[in-house]
Amino acid sequence: MVKDVHDSGPVADADGHLYDPGVRAAMGAFAGGGDTLALEAAAAVRSAAQAVDRLRAHGAGGRGLSSGALDVLARLAGAPEPGLSIGELARGGGVSSRNVTGLVDTLEGEHLARRTQDRDDRRSVRVTITPEGRAWLDAFRDPTRRAMAAVFRGFSPEELAAFRHLCLRVVANQRQLEQHLGQDGPGAD
Repeated sequence: MVKDVHDSGPVADADGHLYDPGVRAAMGAFAGGGDTLALEAAAAVRSAAQAVDRLRAHGAGGRGLSSGALDVLARLAGAPEPGLSIGELARGGGVSSRNVTGLVDTLEGEHLARRTQDRDDRRSVRVTITPEGRAWLDAFRDPTRRAMAAVFRGFSPEELAAFRHLCLRVVANQRQLEQHLGQDGPGAD
């Protein structure tokens, strides 16, 4: 019976908003009878992000690139010469420099990006996309567009803009909390 509750999928509430009864039950138990709306929203964001990442990974054609590596590669594709530093990539992606270093290692291993010494600072490196990386992104572009169109099927442009806005508000709130708590946050390494 528990399996049925957790495998039921979303249903509409009295206001016509979707919710997952299994998640609501789990969050209700976790919250001890308190309000679960924020907890359910966080679970929905996580589920949506995982769904998008699964499609992106599928569209990667078995190349094995994570969503983080894909994001770095896309940032490199739009970067001016002489490329971007690890710190710039970290700040742009909202992750740590250590995380970006691992992602760049992966991209270099696949010959999609390369490190070069920064001509203005010998202690620093710049990362650039390779011709193979550009070709890989070109091949990845159309399947990604089709996949994202399918995932967001039925969304109006206004709904997509509102969804983007709300997600970025979550990110902004998280960054403010980090600052308040005295954490350096992503990209501080």
